[in-house]
Amino acid sequence: MPSITEDISIGNLGSLQTLPDSFTWKLTAADSLLPPSSAAVKESIPVINLSDPDVTTLLGNACKTWGVFQITNHGVPQSILDDIECLSKTFFDMPSERKLEAASSNKGVSGYGEPRISPFFEKKMWSEGLTIADDSYRNQFLTIWPRKYTEYCEIIEEYKREMEKLASRLLSSLLGSLGVTVDDIEWAHKAKNSGSKMGSGVIRLNHYPVCPEPEKAMGLAAHTDSCLLTILHQSNMGGLQVFKEESGWVTVEPIPGVLVVNVGDLFHILSNGKFPSVVHRARVNKSRSRISMAYLWGGPAGDVEISPISKIVGSVGPCLYRPVTWSEYLRIKFEVFDKALDAIRVVNSTN
Repeated sequence: MPSITEDISIGNLGSLQTLPDSFTWKLTAADSLLPPSSAAVKESIPVINLSDPDVTTLLGNACKTWGVFQITNHGVPQSILDDIECLSKTFFDMPSERKLEAASSNKGVSGYGEPRISPFFEKKMWSEGLTIADDSYRNQFLTIWPRKYTEYCEIIEEYKREMEKLASRLLSSLLGSLGVTVDDIEWAHKAKNSGSKMGSGVIRLNHYPVCPEPEKAMGLAAHTDSCLLTILHQSNMGGLQVFKEESGWVTVEPIPGVLVVNVGDLFHILSNGKFPSVVHRARVNKSRSRISMAYLWGGPAGDVEISPISKIVGSVGPCLYRPVTWSEYLRIKFEVFDKALDAIRVVNSTN
């Protein structure tokens, strides 16, 4: 990736009056929203009430068709969503030098910095983020918020508890729509019986500052998530877009109190491709900044082998993906990015 000649800190993007060359993307017609032929039919992401008696079927259909859906009556208190959004805003409103005190190390995941997918793209993304993947965030919070340390750590822990509980509930329903249970996933079954967690969760707080030329910039480039599921709370400013075949890019308009859930690569593999991991991105705008809070859930211990659930493959076959350890898959994705699923695919299929 070429070095940046401009001396630009991602913590100061919102103050820039012009778009630097290193942040200027060459976007094509394919990067636009819904193609003209689809303009008459307004596409929208499914909104599902988790209290609906047919929730299992509705969730399954949404995953097969979109790979993403929105949920109401999810059980997460609005106060917790408000608290994590307020914490995020407080952090991103700090001066750049203060935010850099929480910077990620070269080898670490946790901390402040650019999107982790940045090395795969020639141009820079118009965003900054804080990743919380382990307890190291406590030391960072103590440095930047000595007076609010206890309060802010509790907000993070509460948010994690609620997200993990919701993710487990969603997983159960989604597997049910495929005719299987958590017990049919060998490593998850072992974790359940041992009383340990089925997978780890990572919090990513994102900030997309106002941009002088949003039509030429990209907040977060197109990608899929590696995990089982991602649960997203977005502020009242839109920007999230998902890609749907034959429709193009569709904006996920924010709805107060509603959470967005998308399928990741791990669920794609477990479902043998029946639930595709959704390609998504974030755009920016000229008038208002945007904050989103993502909870990426479900990654087993690194040496655990993952593969399509045998009951899903069954007699209809074929099994589309070879067994691979979780750590190997993450290494493959780090090397080939959006070709990772293809790299472990063993057969050609129209699935």
